[in-house]
Amino acid sequence: MGRRLVAIFAAALVALVGVTAVLLYARGADARAVAAQQPTSVYVVKSLVPSGTTLKDAVQNGLIIKTSVAAAGVPVGALAGVDGSNGGLYATTDIQPGEYVLSDRFGVKPVGEKAITVPAGMVAVSVQLSDPARVGTFLTPGSKVVLYDTYSPAATGSGNSGTQAAATGQSTRVLLDDVLIIAMGQASLTPAAAPADGQDAAPAPVLGALMTVAVTPADATRLVHGIQTGTLYAALRGTDAKIDLGKVVSEASLFSK
Repeated sequence: MGRRLVAIFAAALVALVGVTAVLLYARGADARAVAAQQPTSVYVVKSLVPSGTTLKDAVQNGLIIKTSVAAAGVPVGALAGVDGSNGGLYATTDIQPGEYVLSDRFGVKPVGEKAITVPAGMVAVSVQLSDPARVGTFLTPGSKVVLYDTYSPAATGSGNSGTQAAATGQSTRVLLDDVLIIAMGQASLTPAAAPADGQDAAPAPVLGALMTVAVTPADATRLVHGIQTGTLYAALRGTDAKIDLGKVVSEASLFSK
Protein backbone atom coordinates (compact mmCIF):
# COMPACT_ATOMS: atom_id res chain seq x y z
CA MET A 1 0.00 0.00 0.00
CA GLY A 2 2.81 2.39 0.91
CA ARG A 3 4.65 1.68 -2.33
CA ARG A 4 1.49 2.38 -4.34
CA LEU A 5 1.06 5.79 -2.68
CA VAL A 6 4.69 6.67 -3.37
CA ALA A 7 4.29 5.73 -7.05
CA ILE A 8 1.11 7.80 -7.37
CA PHE A 9 2.77 10.79 -5.72
CA ALA A 10 5.83 10.51 -7.97
CA ALA A 11 3.67 10.31 -11.11
CA ALA A 12 1.69 13.37 -10.03
CA LEU A 13 4.91 15.28 -9.37
CA VAL A 14 6.33 14.42 -12.80
CA ALA A 15 3.07 15.47 -14.47
CA LEU A 16 3.10 18.78 -12.59
CA VAL A 17 6.69 19.48 -13.62
CA GLY A 18 5.86 18.65 -17.25
CA VAL A 19 2.83 20.93 -17.33
CA THR A 20 4.85 23.74 -15.78
CA ALA A 21 7.63 23.32 -18.37
CA VAL A 22 5.12 23.37 -21.25
CA LEU A 23 3.49 26.53 -19.89
CA LEU A 24 6.86 28.27 -19.49
CA TYR A 25 7.95 27.30 -23.02
CA ALA A 26 4.66 28.47 -24.52
CA ARG A 27 4.94 31.78 -22.69
CA GLY A 28 8.53 32.24 -23.95
CA ALA A 29 7.50 31.37 -27.53
CA ASP A 30 4.70 33.92 -27.36
CA ALA A 31 7.14 36.55 -26.12
CA ARG A 32 9.58 35.75 -28.93
CA ALA A 33 6.81 35.87 -31.53
CA VAL A 34 5.62 39.23 -30.24
CA ALA A 35 9.19 40.58 -30.25
CA ALA A 36 9.73 39.40 -33.84
CA GLN A 37 6.66 41.35 -34.96
CA GLN A 38 7.63 44.54 -33.16
CA PRO A 39 8.31 47.41 -35.62
CA THR A 40 11.96 48.35 -36.05
CA SER A 41 13.26 51.46 -37.84
CA VAL A 42 15.68 50.85 -40.72
CA TYR A 43 16.78 52.71 -43.86
CA VAL A 44 15.80 51.63 -47.37
CA VAL A 45 16.85 53.04 -50.74
CA LYS A 46 14.21 55.21 -52.42
CA SER A 47 16.31 56.39 -55.40
CA LEU A 48 19.62 55.18 -56.78
CA VAL A 49 22.53 56.06 -54.49
CA PRO A 50 25.56 56.60 -56.78
CA SER A 51 28.91 55.35 -55.60
CA GLY A 52 30.84 58.08 -53.79
CA THR A 53 27.73 59.62 -52.18
CA THR A 54 28.08 60.33 -48.48
CA LEU A 55 25.55 58.81 -46.13
CA LYS A 56 24.61 62.27 -44.87
CA ASP A 57 23.94 63.54 -48.41
CA ALA A 58 21.92 60.43 -49.25
CA VAL A 59 19.60 61.18 -46.31
CA GLN A 60 19.37 64.92 -46.97
CA ASN A 61 18.60 64.40 -50.68
CA GLY A 62 15.96 61.77 -49.97
CA LEU A 63 17.87 58.97 -51.68
CA ILE A 64 17.40 56.78 -48.60
CA ILE A 65 14.49 57.01 -46.19
CA LYS A 66 13.69 55.55 -42.78
CA THR A 67 10.85 53.07 -42.55
CA SER A 68 9.44 50.60 -40.02
CA VAL A 69 9.46 46.86 -40.63
CA ALA A 70 8.92 43.80 -38.47
CA ALA A 71 12.05 42.96 -36.51
CA ALA A 72 12.05 39.45 -37.97
CA GLY A 73 12.48 40.88 -41.48
CA VAL A 74 15.47 43.11 -40.74
CA PRO A 75 18.67 41.77 -42.36
CA VAL A 76 21.87 41.55 -40.37
CA GLY A 77 23.84 44.80 -40.56
CA ALA A 78 20.89 46.97 -41.58
CA LEU A 79 21.50 50.67 -40.97
CA ALA A 80 19.33 51.93 -38.11
CA GLY A 81 20.60 55.49 -37.69
CA VAL A 82 22.69 58.27 -39.24
CA ASP A 83 24.74 60.54 -37.00
CA GLY A 84 28.11 62.23 -36.77
CA SER A 85 29.93 58.93 -36.49
CA ASN A 86 28.82 57.57 -39.87
CA GLY A 87 27.36 60.51 -41.82
CA GLY A 88 30.66 61.18 -43.60
CA LEU A 89 31.07 57.63 -44.94
CA TYR A 90 30.91 57.10 -48.71
CA ALA A 91 28.91 54.58 -50.72
CA THR A 92 31.47 52.11 -52.07
CA THR A 93 29.20 50.99 -54.95
CA ASP A 94 25.91 52.03 -56.52
CA ILE A 95 22.99 51.04 -54.27
CA GLN A 96 19.79 50.19 -56.12
CA PRO A 97 16.26 51.35 -55.17
CA GLY A 98 14.37 48.96 -52.90
CA GLU A 99 17.45 47.62 -51.11
CA TYR A 100 17.92 47.75 -47.37
CA VAL A 101 20.80 50.07 -46.53
CA LEU A 102 23.52 47.94 -44.95
CA SER A 103 26.28 49.51 -42.92
CA ASP A 104 29.00 47.71 -44.88
CA ARG A 105 27.90 49.42 -48.13
CA PHE A 106 29.60 52.60 -46.89
CA GLY A 107 33.31 53.12 -46.30
CA VAL A 108 35.80 55.74 -45.19
CA LYS A 109 37.31 56.40 -48.63
CA PRO A 110 35.40 57.75 -51.65
CA VAL A 111 35.60 55.71 -54.83
CA GLY A 112 36.82 57.25 -58.06
CA GLU A 113 34.24 59.04 -60.16
CA LYS A 114 33.25 57.56 -63.48
CA ALA A 115 35.24 59.25 -66.24
CA ILE A 116 32.79 58.24 -68.93
CA THR A 117 29.35 56.66 -69.15
CA VAL A 118 28.79 53.99 -71.78
CA PRO A 119 25.17 53.34 -72.83
CA ALA A 120 23.77 49.99 -71.76
CA GLY A 121 24.52 47.15 -74.16
CA MET A 122 27.26 49.09 -75.96
CA VAL A 123 31.03 49.41 -75.77
CA ALA A 124 33.32 52.44 -76.04
CA VAL A 125 36.02 52.59 -78.71
CA SER A 126 38.46 55.47 -79.22
CA VAL A 127 39.47 56.65 -82.69
CA GLN A 128 42.34 59.05 -83.32
CA LEU A 129 41.68 61.45 -86.19
CA SER A 130 43.30 64.55 -87.62
CA ASP A 131 41.45 67.87 -87.50
CA PRO A 132 40.00 67.67 -91.04
CA ALA A 133 38.96 64.06 -90.48
CA ARG A 134 36.89 65.06 -87.45
CA VAL A 135 35.06 68.08 -88.92
CA GLY A 136 37.50 70.54 -87.37
CA THR A 137 36.50 71.46 -83.83
CA PHE A 138 32.76 71.09 -84.31
CA LEU A 139 32.28 67.60 -82.88
CA THR A 140 31.19 67.40 -79.26
CA PRO A 141 29.95 64.62 -76.97
CA GLY A 142 26.45 63.79 -78.15
CA SER A 143 27.17 64.41 -81.85
CA LYS A 144 26.27 61.73 -84.39
CA VAL A 145 28.77 60.97 -87.15
CA VAL A 146 29.20 58.79 -90.21
CA LEU A 147 32.52 56.93 -90.34
CA TYR A 148 34.09 56.31 -93.75
CA ASP A 149 36.91 53.84 -94.31
CA THR A 150 39.50 54.17 -97.08
CA TYR A 151 41.21 50.84 -97.64
CA SER A 152 43.15 48.79 -100.17
CA PRO A 153 40.88 46.13 -101.68
CA ALA A 154 42.13 42.56 -101.54
CA ALA A 155 43.35 40.94 -104.75
CA THR A 156 40.75 38.80 -106.53
CA GLY A 157 41.17 35.60 -108.52
CA SER A 158 39.85 35.04 -112.06
CA GLY A 159 38.12 31.67 -111.86
CA ASN A 160 39.63 28.61 -113.55
CA SER A 161 42.23 30.51 -115.54
CA GLY A 162 44.50 30.53 -112.52
CA THR A 163 45.48 34.13 -113.10
CA GLN A 164 45.10 36.69 -110.38
CA ALA A 165 44.30 40.32 -110.90
CA ALA A 166 45.82 42.52 -108.24
CA ALA A 167 43.56 45.28 -107.02
CA THR A 168 44.90 48.72 -107.82
CA GLY A 169 44.40 51.94 -105.89
CA GLN A 170 42.18 52.39 -102.87
CA SER A 171 38.46 52.34 -102.22
CA THR A 172 36.26 54.26 -99.79
CA ARG A 173 32.90 53.28 -98.37
CA VAL A 174 30.74 53.83 -95.32
CA LEU A 175 31.88 51.75 -92.37
CA LEU A 176 29.28 52.89 -89.79
CA ASP A 177 26.47 55.30 -90.58
CA ASP A 178 25.11 56.40 -87.19
CA VAL A 179 27.74 56.63 -84.45
CA LEU A 180 27.29 58.40 -81.12
CA ILE A 181 30.26 60.36 -79.76
CA ILE A 182 30.52 60.08 -75.98
CA ALA A 183 33.83 61.87 -75.44
CA MET A 184 36.33 64.08 -77.30
CA GLY A 185 39.93 64.76 -76.40
CA GLN A 186 43.33 65.40 -77.92
CA ALA A 187 46.24 62.97 -77.77
CA SER A 188 49.80 63.00 -79.13
CA LEU A 189 50.51 60.80 -82.14
CA THR A 190 54.28 61.08 -81.88
CA PRO A 191 55.84 61.88 -78.50
CA ALA A 192 58.61 64.46 -78.77
CA ALA A 193 62.08 63.04 -78.27
CA ALA A 194 64.45 64.70 -75.83
CA PRO A 195 66.95 66.95 -77.70
CA ALA A 196 70.59 65.92 -77.72
CA ASP A 197 73.25 68.21 -76.27
CA GLY A 198 73.77 71.28 -78.42
CA GLN A 199 70.71 70.65 -80.58
CA ASP A 200 67.46 72.52 -80.76
CA ALA A 201 64.38 71.01 -79.22
CA ALA A 202 62.45 68.65 -81.43
CA PRO A 203 59.28 69.97 -83.08
CA ALA A 204 56.09 69.70 -81.10
CA PRO A 205 54.41 66.31 -81.48
CA VAL A 206 51.73 65.95 -84.10
CA LEU A 207 48.41 66.24 -82.37
CA GLY A 208 45.19 64.55 -83.33
CA ALA A 209 41.79 64.24 -81.71
CA LEU A 210 40.92 61.20 -79.67
CA MET A 211 37.25 60.63 -80.40
CA THR A 212 35.49 58.06 -78.22
CA VAL A 213 32.30 56.53 -79.60
CA ALA A 214 29.67 54.10 -78.33
CA VAL A 215 28.90 51.18 -80.63
CA THR A 216 27.41 47.72 -80.37
CA PRO A 217 29.84 44.85 -79.72
CA ALA A 218 29.38 43.64 -83.31
CA ASP A 219 30.09 47.09 -84.78
CA ALA A 220 33.07 47.46 -82.44
CA THR A 221 34.74 44.50 -84.15
CA ARG A 222 34.28 46.14 -87.57
CA LEU A 223 35.46 49.50 -86.26
CA VAL A 224 38.62 48.10 -84.68
CA HIS A 225 39.44 46.25 -87.92
CA GLY A 226 38.94 49.47 -89.87
CA ILE A 227 41.21 51.36 -87.46
CA GLN A 228 43.93 48.73 -87.81
CA THR A 229 43.82 48.27 -91.58
CA GLY A 230 42.43 51.45 -93.17
CA THR A 231 42.12 55.21 -92.82
CA LEU A 232 39.00 56.56 -91.15
CA TYR A 233 37.25 59.86 -91.82
CA ALA A 234 34.29 61.23 -89.86
CA ALA A 235 31.40 63.33 -91.17
CA LEU A 236 28.95 65.14 -88.90
CA ARG A 237 25.53 63.66 -89.52
CA GLY A 238 22.68 66.05 -90.25
CA THR A 239 19.00 65.53 -89.56
CA ASP A 240 17.33 63.06 -91.97
CA ALA A 241 20.59 62.46 -93.86
CA LYS A 242 20.25 59.52 -96.27
CA ILE A 243 23.38 57.38 -96.15
CA ASP A 244 24.06 54.87 -98.93
CA LEU A 245 25.74 51.96 -97.14
CA GLY A 246 26.49 50.13 -100.39
CA LYS A 247 28.21 53.02 -102.18
CA VAL A 248 31.87 52.27 -102.94
CA VAL A 249 34.13 54.89 -104.52
CA SER A 250 37.46 53.92 -106.08
CA GLU A 251 39.98 55.71 -108.26
CA ALA A 252 38.23 54.30 -111.30
CA SER A 253 34.75 55.46 -110.24
CA LEU A 254 35.66 58.74 -108.53
CA PHE A 255 34.34 60.96 -111.34
CA SER A 256 31.45 58.77 -112.42
CA LYS A 257 27.88 59.50 -111.37
